[in-house]
Amino acid sequence: MIKNQNQLGGICMILSVLFFSLMDVLIKITNEYDVGQVMFSRAIFGLIPIFFLIPKNKIKDFYKTKHKLLHFYRSFVGAVAMYAIFVGLRNLQLSEVTSLAFSGPIWVVIFSILFLGEKIRAKRWIAVALGFVGVLIISKPGFDNLNFYYIYPVIFTLGFAGVSIFIRKLTLVGEPVYLIAFYFSVCSAIFGLFTLPFGGWSMPTSYDLVLLILIGLLGSIANLLLTKSYQLAEVSLTTPLKYLSLVFAIIFGFYLFNEIPTVYTLVGASLIVISSAIIFVREHQLKKPITTLPRQQ
Repeated sequence: MIKNQNQLGGICMILSVLFFSLMDVLIKITNEYDVGQVMFSRAIFGLIPIFFLIPKNKIKDFYKTKHKLLHFYRSFVGAVAMYAIFVGLRNLQLSEVTSLAFSGPIWVVIFSILFLGEKIRAKRWIAVALGFVGVLIISKPGFDNLNFYYIYPVIFTLGFAGVSIFIRKLTLVGEPVYLIAFYFSVCSAIFGLFTLPFGGWSMPTSYDLVLLILIGLLGSIANLLLTKSYQLAEVSLTTPLKYLSLVFAIIFGFYLFNEIPTVYTLVGASLIVISSAIIFVREHQLKKPITTLPRQQ
């Protein structure tokens, strides 16, 4: 039974990674639409799968909470992170954005020190240092050419670190997953809607509307599959599968957008993956909550 659960959990993780990767592709394909408009679509249509999680006896007042401020912080930081990663996807290679996004656990470690008072030993400090070197290797050529879009995936990872801390706090006070996801989606929709007056929005064609709907559905379902994966299987077995997103990013980038990863990207990505793996193994040894796939979108 456990073996079957681990296999099913692994399948859920692979599908989650694939759906996130497909969402990234669609975000690049719909680049004629304003980032705020795409973000609004991701949030609004992403609400659909969330409603299926709400218990029937809670449907009338599921939105009630005693922790409004915590939800606001989590949602606002998450919305900023989503906007940043969308901008990065529009202007950088898929492999570059995916590689930089893997540095999320590094920032989680740092934020855990600052906000949770956790003590970090030498092994995780080494991992953090390796990750920073990887980020610098990937982004330095861009900064040399004044391509400051490399800062956006880094902003996303900072947001992810903050989101991870707030989600941990919300979970500790007993807030259900569907409520956390609901407020995040609503806040992200409002965030995207605020860009409307700046004139970048346009009426999508029927075909593009389908793509925008798919962005919302894929992102939301990917998050649900990620959660289900960790419910079904041992974290130590499913978490390494998240690195398939880099493989998908390279394949999709090459065949769909003629993107060829540079040596800087491959070397930097290797260091970030090693860093993330060290942090994961250490957290698993300490039996701490594992830092999951750095998306939360």
